[in-house]
Amino acid sequence: MADVEVLGAGIFGLAIAWSLTERGARVRLIEKRHAGAGASGGILGALQPHVPDPWTPTKAFQRDALALHPAFWRKVAAASGIDPGYRRIGRILPLADERAVALARRRAEAATRHWRGLGSWRIVPAERFAGWAPPSPTGLLVHETLSARIDPARACRALAHAVIARGGEIVRGEAGSGTLPLIDARGHEGLAALGRELGRPVGGGVKGQAALLAHDAEGLPQIFMRGLHVVPHPHGVAIGSTSEREWSREGVDAALDTLLDRAREAVPTLGDAPVLARWWGIRPRALHGRPLLGPHPARDDVFIANGGFKIGIGLAPLVGRLMADLVLEGRADIPAGFLPENALRTE
Repeated sequence: MADVEVLGAGIFGLAIAWSLTERGARVRLIEKRHAGAGASGGILGALQPHVPDPWTPTKAFQRDALALHPAFWRKVAAASGIDPGYRRIGRILPLADERAVALARRRAEAATRHWRGLGSWRIVPAERFAGWAPPSPTGLLVHETLSARIDPARACRALAHAVIARGGEIVRGEAGSGTLPLIDARGHEGLAALGRELGRPVGGGVKGQAALLAHDAEGLPQIFMRGLHVVPHPHGVAIGSTSEREWSREGVDAALDTLLDRAREAVPTLGDAPVLARWWGIRPRALHGRPLLGPHPARDDVFIANGGFKIGIGLAPLVGRLMADLVLEGRADIPAGFLPENALRTE
């Protein structure tokens, strides 16, 4: 017997199922492949806040989600016996010119106002991270301490084991029973299905590619510059990620080679580090670029949790909590712009 069904065992579906079991609900998680089979089970694992200026409700939501990660993953690890690889390692960003320095100073003030002491955004000499930081024309970097990393595949596996340990079940399938409340968290496939139901596009899949290099940078912060992420893990350094709205085939392709060339040029210490793994996946992006969280706009007892795109893992602990509130108690403090009935309203 189950109280609630969750369709899709990506990071949103898994986090929701875990939050429901924590609240005492009996959960059936339905997945046609395996936990973390899609974009959620990648290798990059960068948990980064958006820049703190200008400030928006989406950035406030992301901040609140990032604040939940330490306790969230401690509980999941304890229940599952699997270390998800979470660690707050911070991030550095090179500053190209004086305009970038001035902008970084404004963002430092905004971080003090909006991050509520969760992390800092400071300008530091590049020499502080000599041998790791990319060349900085100004000799300065931003060092922010809110960013963290996680091993996405291990995190999904840990959540799946934790759900089962709490009495939930994970079954193979592609649809709910039709007799229980259902949370649809199927990623880009779920967006396509929702579009078909509503008779218009509501979002789609964006291809992403990443790689893992055999290089030891454990203990160092991740790097971000012009769309390039360099993330140290205990088992290597992850490089990501492409963002391809137009793509013709599945699998890794030349776009990943281009990204690797950029990474080696930007971070010379990576040198000729061998490639341990290459990854690709299709990430779900709603039309407006924000998540869709809330009741299905046309079906009773069906709820949508989708559109995490690049920040889905970062948002997952808060998404899990709010969707559990909504389904079990009929209330949730979900931003109005995330509710499907608002976000998908036709003009």
